Amino acid sequence: MREDVPGAPLRLTIDAPLQDYAARRLGPESGAVVVMDCHSGDLLAMASMPSYDPNNFSDGIGRIEWKMLSDDDHVPLRNKVLRGLYPPGSTVKPMVALAFLEAGLDPKASVGCGGGLRVGNRVFHCWNRRGHGSVDMAKAIYQSCDVYFYHFAQKIGMDRIAAMARRLGLGAEFDLPVSGQSYGTVPDPAWKQKKYGKPWAVFDTVNATIGQGYMLVNPLQQAVMAARIASGRILQPRLLLDQRMPDAPSLGFSQEHLDFVHKAMSDVVNGPGTAGRAKLPIENVLMAGKTGTAQVVGLHISSGKTGPWKYRDHGHFIAFAPFDKPRYACAVIVEHGGGSGAAYPIARDVMTFLFDPAKAMDALLGFEAGWGGTPQQRQATRYAAYAAQYGVKAPTKPENAEEVLSQANEREARGQASPQPEQTAAAAPRPEEDITPAPVATPGASVPSPSSTPAATPGAGQ
Repeated sequence: MREDVPGAPLRLTIDAPLQDYAARRLGPESGAVVVMDCHSGDLLAMASMPSYDPNNFSDGIGRIEWKMLSDDDHVPLRNKVLRGLYPPGSTVKPMVALAFLEAGLDPKASVGCGGGLRVGNRVFHCWNRRGHGSVDMAKAIYQSCDVYFYHFAQKIGMDRIAAMARRLGLGAEFDLPVSGQSYGTVPDPAWKQKKYGKPWAVFDTVNATIGQGYMLVNPLQQAVMAARIASGRILQPRLLLDQRMPDAPSLGFSQEHLDFVHKAMSDVVNGPGTAGRAKLPIENVLMAGKTGTAQVVGLHISSGKTGPWKYRDHGHFIAFAPFDKPRYACAVIVEHGGGSGAAYPIARDVMTFLFDPAKAMDALLGFEAGWGGTPQQRQATRYAAYAAQYGVKAPTKPENAEEVLSQANEREARGQASPQPEQTAAAAPRPEEDITPAPVATPGASVPSPSSTPAATPGAGQ
């Protein structure tokens, strides 16, 4: 038997304490956290949870641990940062706003939101069924008004929006020393014609502008999008440490446009927006962000907030801080977390760790006391329960465990990415969290909703 030969050492950009904190802060959730340096593109954290120890595969994984990994519906065998694909929800709205600005739309141009937008004989609903009243671009971002984006996307067109999404990193596969990435879908009329042989429809634009329908992204792409919005530069994510600062060219945005979007994203957190509880507990450091709630199943199956775990909505949050001089960008996904309210507290605490590790650790230790300890302690408890239940009855691991692991990752990636069913209607937008109560739309607003539109649930928000 040939002895192992160590390879050359590699220095990664990963910040080990931050990586550990991000993984622990996800707690019992299934999800991912990515943190990126807005100056260099260095990836400081790429946490995917739940996880496993890859050394156990090379050392010979035991039957109990193999059964635990195989049974877990949170899929620890999938690297969610690179292989997880999700509808991004409303996290795309700052990107769409930049497309509008580049197309010449005046950010002061407004639309009346009465809870829905009528196009022909159809009504496309806003997540806030009571309506947002008069909405300009800034308010559309910080209160996440769907009607504003529905309305102006019809005028600007999906081709411009899709082009902006690609400029900001969505749909991209990055040059990283990893085994594979699932790059998702940025749909446009040509893509749909090629894939389904059918023309683009109004509801396709409606879906895409709120990050639903055919659009799929991974958390790394969302972090890159946040970093590019924050910096205005074509930052490329880096995983191998290089002391030389990269030459990241400008995206070509006007500073006025960037400042506008940055301020609106700051108001998501620090103003009358959808994530007030995401404020950083750090004096003189403001975080800018955008919430996103992504539908998993139709409303006829689940509200997305309660019920079986697999039917609950995904929660997203993208962010950067400090908002006026961005240094760090972050993306968080919580699978089936019930909405963005599951994601932005994690982003808040991870960002806090970058500026005040002690304060962030105090918060984490309180959470872990209620979760049953650290990830290692929780896994040990679960292992003991499995050993007591199955013992020697647990199936032995396959001889080709590494190959099985690789196939599991590929199967999960394919299961999320394809086949994408043809969309035949607009998705029902999901409420997000923490919204300051919006005014009831003025009677006679320019884009009324039908009188049958139900009232929003008290306290719900996007």
